[in-house]
Order: sequence, then structure tokens, then C-alpha cells
Amino acid sequence: MKLAYWMYAGPAHIGTLRIASSFKNVHAIMHAPLGDDYFNVMRSMLERERDYTPVTASIVDRNVLARGSQEKVVDNIVRKDKEETPDLIVLTPTCTSSILQEDLQNFVDRAQLDAQGDVMLADVNHYRVNELQAADRTLSQIVQYYINKARKNGDLPSGKTEKPSVNIIGMTTLGFHNNHDCTELKRLMADLGIEVNEVIPEGASVHNLKNLPRAWFNLVPYREVGMMAAEFLQAELGMPYVNITPMGVVETARCLRAIAKVLNEQGANVNYEDYIDNQTRFVSQAAWFSRSIDCQNLTGKKAVVFGDNTHAAAMTKILAREMGIHVVLAGTYCKYDADWFKEQVSEYCDEILISDDNGAIGDAIARIEPSAIFGTQMERHVGKRLNIPCGVIAAPIHIQNFPVGYRPFLGYEGANQVVDLVYNSFTLGMEDHLLEIFGGHDTKEVITKGISADSDLNWHKEAQAELNKVPGFVRGKVKRNTEKFARDRGINEITLEVMYAAKEAVGA
Repeated sequence: MKLAYWMYAGPAHIGTLRIASSFKNVHAIMHAPLGDDYFNVMRSMLERERDYTPVTASIVDRNVLARGSQEKVVDNIVRKDKEETPDLIVLTPTCTSSILQEDLQNFVDRAQLDAQGDVMLADVNHYRVNELQAADRTLSQIVQYYINKARKNGDLPSGKTEKPSVNIIGMTTLGFHNNHDCTELKRLMADLGIEVNEVIPEGASVHNLKNLPRAWFNLVPYREVGMMAAEFLQAELGMPYVNITPMGVVETARCLRAIAKVLNEQGANVNYEDYIDNQTRFVSQAAWFSRSIDCQNLTGKKAVVFGDNTHAAAMTKILAREMGIHVVLAGTYCKYDADWFKEQVSEYCDEILISDDNGAIGDAIARIEPSAIFGTQMERHVGKRLNIPCGVIAAPIHIQNFPVGYRPFLGYEGANQVVDLVYNSFTLGMEDHLLEIFGGHDTKEVITKGISADSDLNWHKEAQAELNKVPGFVRGKVKRNTEKFARDRGINEITLEVMYAAKEAVGA
């Protein structure tokens, strides 16, 4: 555990609760002190949920610390089982309550004696894994639990569906545009004549998990959540999976070709080349945009990309390979999967940053001063301070990234949305420059602030006025160069003379 100003991936229990609350009629009991129960508010606000989030906190208080937790936890599980009649109750501790080192599996076994529904413990190490890793592991545990239960009861189906079918694995609540991506993937599968057997966990019933083996293959669109479940199904039941994220026209085509190969290996006779060609050339606007004058105007512009593995890697490829944009730095906060990320992006960017320290990526952006940033909400805040436009491409996200309108990032429609995001991010920066030229910002005193919060320099009124005359797209660089010049020489106040001296020093 550590004290952090910003966390890209939350603590483990958030991942477990995301999975549990994504399923239909599954309730989660969180063994936690007061203050760790913010998930309910966060999910209700961001997802704009009309119903209560199915999560109950079993509060650790001084009485629990004195007497032990078992009686209270078991009572809460049994009470919720009677009140809500869920199909499954998932018990999870938090980082804080894990300090007590209680035998929670014993609590679950005891509660199962009185509960009508199933009860299981989300068995994750809260000190070693983050939100994404815990979500992946919890989903895999639930899938294993119900596959093994069906096998024990003799209910596990042996045959496949008549037509080619797929399980889409990894769609969760609080995921980045997951609900829109799911709709787009269903449309894509329908175009290809592939039936959707199950989508898990979002909106799925745990009773239907026994039907997962009926699908011809599994599709895992996000590397962060779903891989462990897909690997279990492959190892245990021989089910193949495709884990190529169909984001951008090139990767979407590669994903569809991988699906065709998997299906043909099982006796199907499919060829998606005509579909790929038609979508790429005539339906999707992304390929056309890459050849347009608008995209050519972006060629060579510098960009920084940062996010989770899936979206940061995909966005890096789209910018560099499909749009000719110079990706100066690509980074991810998924340190546990760094080797995969490096292998994916190494040929498409100049520099790779693997870090979950928001200060490190902020400093890198300030050093590089790109034309645009594509990152999380944190990079959006950094961009605002540096006056660099930012398109949000990955979680952590704000409520604005849960749009009411249809905005997928996957598939061919997703490629169109990415094009709009990229183009608008860059053009807004140029638009700001035009407003500066024509006096559109006459009421704006200061546009650019340094990324560090330790500015100890005073700007003289005349120097500040001169700085405001500098076009917005380079003002941040001028300000930082001037302040660096002053600090190096022990100057505490920046005057016009200091500005001119700094300008001469850098040869401008």
C-alpha cells in the first residue's frame, strides 16, 4: 500500500466489485472499515445507474476488532441472501481489512450452510495486485466455480452450437466505453454470421456460465480483463480464443482474419476478405481520412500516448501506422504486463515509459511538449496545465467518458470515432492559436502553468503582458525556458530584461 495523489488502477477490491456487480443477480459483501465503501457512489454516478449497486459493506468497527468478524460477516451474508435472493454472493476484503488476516474462506463455508444461493470468496492478494488484476482473477474464479459445478452435476453441455458462435469475455461495469464496444462487437459478429453465445460478465447470469463451452471460440477484446478466464477455458475445455483488440482498421482486419482461421480449423468455411475490403474502403471513414488533406496536415506532428495496455498500444499503432503521426512517447501503467506492451509498440514510438507514477508521465509530457496527448483523465489535467490538447483513450475516466450517445472505440465504427477524437484533439490546438492571433482570448490573463507546483518566481506585470502576447501553442515553452534561465542564475523576479536575456540564451 502507498499514499498516492493519483491512482491509475484502484485497489484490488474495486476490481472484484466491478466483476460481481456486472453480473445479473449477484451480490457482493465487502468486509471493510467505514470509508472503503465508496464503490457504490462511484458506480451509481459514473454509470448513471437507476438501481442500487448490489454491494453491501460489512463494516469493521471497534466491536469487530474486539470480538472478531465471523459472526457479523456471516449474519450479513445470510441476511442479504434472504432479502435479495441472489444467485451468488461474493465476499471480498479490502486492503485495510486484509491486515486482520482472518480466515474468510471459513466465513464463506459457514454462511453457505444457511444461505440458499451460492457463496464464494474472491481469493485475491490485496497487497500484490491492483484493480485490473483482481478483476481478471475474480472473473476467472467465478467461471471456474460454475463450470466445475455444472461438471459435478452433469449439466455441462458437450456439443457446440449449430452455427459458429462466440463468447465475448471482459465487458464490465466502469469499463472504458465497454457498453458501446459490446454493441459494436455484436453488430460486427452479426455481419460475419457469428452468433453471440454469451457476453460476460456484464448483464450475464451465473447460471448461464455452464453454456460457455457451446461457443466455437472466445473473444477477449481487452487484455486487462478476461484473459485468465479464456486461458482456463482453453486449458480445461480446449476452447480457442482470439485476443487481438479490433481497434483501428488494421487491427480490426487482423482480428477478423484470426477469427476466420479459428473457425476454419473447426470445420467452418469462411472468408472475410471481401467484408474487410468493403468496410475498409467504402463503409468506414477512417481509411479515407488517412489519405485526406486533413490527415496529411497532421503528418509528423508529435504525440504522447499513455493508458492501459490495450488502449495505449492500439492508439500508438493507429497514430503511427494509419495516420503518420509521430508518437514520441508511448506508455502504460500496467507494469505487471510490461513485456507485452514493449513488444507491441517498440517499432511505432521513440520512447517507452512503464510507470504508475503520474508525476513521471507529467514531467515527460512537459519535457517533450507534444502537439497532442492521448491518455487518461490525469493526462487531460496535465494537458490543461501545459495548454496541450488531450484526447481521453483509457481509464481512469470521468463522467464525460460515459456518454449517452453511441461512441464505441472498437470495430469499424470505433475507427471512425477514434479519427474524430484524434482530429479534434489536434485541430482544437490550432484553433486556439487562431483565436490568439485574432484577439479571441483578450480576457485571459494566464493560459499556461508549469507542471510542477513549486513555482517560486514572480513575474513582473510588464513581463507577464509580454508573455501573453506569445501564441498559445508555444507560450508554455517560452514560460518554462524563461523560468529555467532565471533559476539557473538565482533570479527571483522575471522582468522584460530577463525575458529578452533568456530568449537570446536559447538562440531564439
